[in-house]
Formats: sequence, C-alpha cells, structure tokens
Amino acid sequence: MRIMFVNNLGGGFAQHIDVAPGTTVAQLFEQKMPGKDAGDYLIRVNRQHVPGEQVLVEGDRLSITPTKLEGARA
Repeated sequence: MRIMFVNNLGGGFAQHIDVAPGTTVAQLFEQKMPGKDAGDYLIRVNRQHVPGEQVLVEGDRLSITPTKLEGARA
C-alpha cells in the first residue's frame, strides 16, 4: 500500500512510499530512522498525534519532525 512520508529532518522531503499492510507507526519509524529515539521527534499521521502501535492505512500521511536541533547552542 502507498502512503505519503514527510521527513522534516534537515532540508526535509516528501515522497510516496510503499509499506506492507499491517505496518505500525513505530515499525516504519524504526525502518526510516534507525538508531534514533522516537522521543526526540514529533510523529504525526494525517496531522494528528498517534500512538506507535497505530496501523498505517492506504493514503495516510506520516510526518516526522525533530523536536531538538543538533548543533544548536544552549
């Protein structure tokens, strides 16, 4: 099935991607952001906050936005 994936890390990009039916938000985050902590990102589906165990469906729009900017001075 196809969803829109929006990654706002750095310059950001949006693209349609194919995911397996039954894929959860947490599973896709792990695939696209390996080694990253989900707690450091705002993760939304169709502009709504969702739990990691939510199953993605055809046509969903998943966006990942960092809440902390690397290299920023304290």
